[in-house]
Amino acid sequence: MKTLLQFLRNWTLPVSIASGIAIYLVFALVPALDGAARVCGPICDRILPLFMFLILFVTFCKVDFRRLIPVRWMLWVGVVQVLFVALLTLLVVEYRLKDNSLIIVEAIITCIIAPVAAAAPVVTAKLGGKLEQMTTYTFISNFITALLIPVCFPLIDKAANVSFLTAFLTILHEVCMVLVLPMLLAYIVKHGMKRLHRWVVSINDLSYYMWGGSLLIVSGTTAKNIAHADTSLTFLLIIALLGLVLCVVQFAVGRFIGHYFGATTESGQALGQKNTAFAIWIAYTYLNPLSSIGPGCYILWQNIINSVEIWLCRRRLGHELHT
Repeated sequence: MKTLLQFLRNWTLPVSIASGIAIYLVFALVPALDGAARVCGPICDRILPLFMFLILFVTFCKVDFRRLIPVRWMLWVGVVQVLFVALLTLLVVEYRLKDNSLIIVEAIITCIIAPVAAAAPVVTAKLGGKLEQMTTYTFISNFITALLIPVCFPLIDKAANVSFLTAFLTILHEVCMVLVLPMLLAYIVKHGMKRLHRWVVSINDLSYYMWGGSLLIVSGTTAKNIAHADTSLTFLLIIALLGLVLCVVQFAVGRFIGHYFGATTESGQALGQKNTAFAIWIAYTYLNPLSSIGPGCYILWQNIINSVEIWLCRRRLGHELHT
């Protein structure tokens, strides 16, 4: 039992991904569970935002709010994100892409234009990075996304009926619900409810394991979306493979930028770890729904990379303790 618990602690993310996919397959392949699936589906949809709220609340309880200031690497990561989006938008306009070619580009661009994941500060802290810097960039990243979407999406897909003000306010509302409210609550608890605050921060890796729970739900939902995608297996594999390549490139470029500023971990997570739930939503809302397969696959790749990073970090710390 002790060995099993240690394994689960070390490999929380891949276990969550595999469990989410396995649970979906059980519900999908056993006809007797159809009724339960119809009941559980809406419940999971409602639980996920609550998970994200609680994850960030626990994370922000550990934040020193006086250190939430922009630093230089954030500028360059933001510039690279804008350049990537601009190049892909130009590609669509210049070559007038359509059909499957357009869907592929849309799948890629949603994984780039999406803001940094709300859980990125959790992973950054787990890797020994600066929690306050990632928290600061989370707000900056959402603002960049709010500006890019209403400018680029009408050029990419002529059917994308999105006004600048509507898109900006929609994203601003989501940022407030997902980021500002848990931060405000954490600030109140930290400065006005000391006993509760001490209890929250005393539980090791609480936000990390809660994130594992949310990842289980997201992985199951992703598996369902892919299984019900109205396209060929070959096309799905192309999008999945491109998502893997893009994920590796974004993490690598982010880390390359960060090594000039002594912020390799923070910069890598900032560019590579994306809010894929948000990316899936914007793909469904403004682009071809099939393009949502891109961020659906990206969430698997980025969490595999996160798992490897955490394993390497834990291994390095263990080696340092023994030397």
